[in-house]
Amino acid sequence: MTAAEAMVAATARLRAAGVPDPARDARILLAHAAQVDAARVTLIAPEDIAPEIEERFEKLISLRAVRVPVSHLIGEREFYGRSFKVSSEVLDPRPETETLIEAALAEPFGHLLDLGTGSGCILVTLLAERDRATGTGVDMSAAACLQASANAVLNGVAPRAEILQSDWFSAVTDQFDLIVANPPYLAAHEMHGVAPELRDHEPRMALTDEGDGLSAYQVIASGAQKHLVPGGRVLVEIGWTRGPVVCEIFKKAGWTCLDLLPDLDGRDRVVQARLR
Repeated sequence: MTAAEAMVAATARLRAAGVPDPARDARILLAHAAQVDAARVTLIAPEDIAPEIEERFEKLISLRAVRVPVSHLIGEREFYGRSFKVSSEVLDPRPETETLIEAALAEPFGHLLDLGTGSGCILVTLLAERDRATGTGVDMSAAACLQASANAVLNGVAPRAEILQSDWFSAVTDQFDLIVANPPYLAAHEMHGVAPELRDHEPRMALTDEGDGLSAYQVIASGAQKHLVPGGRVLVEIGWTRGPVVCEIFKKAGWTCLDLLPDLDGRDRVVQARLR
């Protein structure tokens, strides 16, 4: 069997399993099995596939067919032009979160706090983009803290990043000019409708609060003010239908300067709150 024939067969198998974009996934997984860059797969396509590569590829396709995320199979995910190590212990970085990154980078900041840091993709990206900034990432999961620390090292920002195990603000003592968060925002009843890759293979506590999906915003809105310097900002990612209700939570907590920012698809994605 050639590499091209193996990809065709794998694509058909993934398509039958309901995997979105099966051809792309087959290509990425073959490249991983063959230990070549994905861009070079076309170069090996006419060649017979080596038995050990075929065996690795078969195992990867079998796992992908039961909806294990590609990032978990290859151990990494691209986000904002950088590579991040990921696992089932942390939420995969996703393109919509880049809206929060763009909003954060739109204004200067020197010291930031990332609440629920997970893989550390937000904290690490912002520190990498602003080479004089420092920051703290907190997560209640010890495994997530280890993953975030590893990604800080991988991306060269570890000397400027502090990672703490903390239930939101409980272990936080500093003040910051920027606080960011991508909290769990799915209501418990929405979990049955999410893709199997999320529902079955990513940490549930990073997806839902097991309630209405709003409890984290209440904690952030009520606790952030004492950890911000005057003029500081809070940026939180939201589910695209939740803009008005999250803004109302911040208003009730005393915030008066609020902006609702859209993602590239024009859907509400980030709430920005500011201290004056």
